[in-house]
Amino acid sequence: MFRPSCLAGALALAISASPVAASDLRMVGGFPEGFVFTKEIAKPFMDLVAEESGGAVSVSFTGPDAVPTFEQFEPVQAGVFDLLFTHPAYHAGTTSVGLAIDAIGADPTKRRAGRIIDYIDEHYQTLGMKLIAAPATGSKGFRYFLKEPIAGEPGLEGRKIRGTVSYHPMIEALGGTGVVIGGGEVYSALQTGVVDGAAWGLTGAKDFKWYEVADYMADPVFGQVGVMIFMNLDAWNDLADDEKAAMERAATRLEQESIARFNKLAATEKQSLLDLGMKMTSFSDAEAAQFESLWSNGVWSIAAQSKPEEAAALRALAKEAGLSD
Repeated sequence: MFRPSCLAGALALAISASPVAASDLRMVGGFPEGFVFTKEIAKPFMDLVAEESGGAVSVSFTGPDAVPTFEQFEPVQAGVFDLLFTHPAYHAGTTSVGLAIDAIGADPTKRRAGRIIDYIDEHYQTLGMKLIAAPATGSKGFRYFLKEPIAGEPGLEGRKIRGTVSYHPMIEALGGTGVVIGGGEVYSALQTGVVDGAAWGLTGAKDFKWYEVADYMADPVFGQVGVMIFMNLDAWNDLADDEKAAMERAATRLEQESIARFNKLAATEKQSLLDLGMKMTSFSDAEAAQFESLWSNGVWSIAAQSKPEEAAALRALAKEAGLSD
């Protein structure tokens, strides 16, 4: 839950700052400024907004050092910041509907044409937020990083595995226990034995230097990573029509460009981690064959926890678009 002291501090920071025009927007992000998600999604989006608006709209970035990752949703709701760059699992306590994006195929054109993005946007607007963009970080999203190799079935038996709530049904089905901690805390948790591994995306482990405290990457990869950019709904409504159109064009371009960019980054990162000494390990063929269904069904079950009817309607749209089972 967002702590009042954090909101008060952020409000004080906002009040003390010089007044800015409506088109000078402030983004808070759930990942550090030098992290791959920020460098390859948030920063390109900021550049695309400036380009598409002819410089009429600018975006500045503040990272989790100002407001912790799991506490950023409410300050944007309150208008302390205009934009939020995050993963929807980080505010699952407020709503779990958005995290269903990780169980929906990454094709950006089908997501838009099938009204999947529109539906999620309509849900968040009831919370005072507008979904601007939902770029996927590659064709596939996740893998397990482990201190010890897989040995038998279930592959995670007895292990404590870092993962947001989205991962927990799958981790448990594979014999493990899910532990919710932020990405920046995983290194020390692996080092001290708080966790035995981490479920994470295909990029970012190198930035966090997990190769120093975990020896193995596990196959197969699975799911999708659906990070999102939200905007305070009042701030969105205050934009001029041409500014809104520029933001929407930037969002579409970001979604279209991100998959190929992250596929390349993931391949490069995997090779770099191998060069740094990490080794591959694999789940059994029988468990590997279940990965996509374990992941998808688990994510949908979490998405349904806060709003079962909305999650069911979203899943129906995803099925109709051929992007989920």
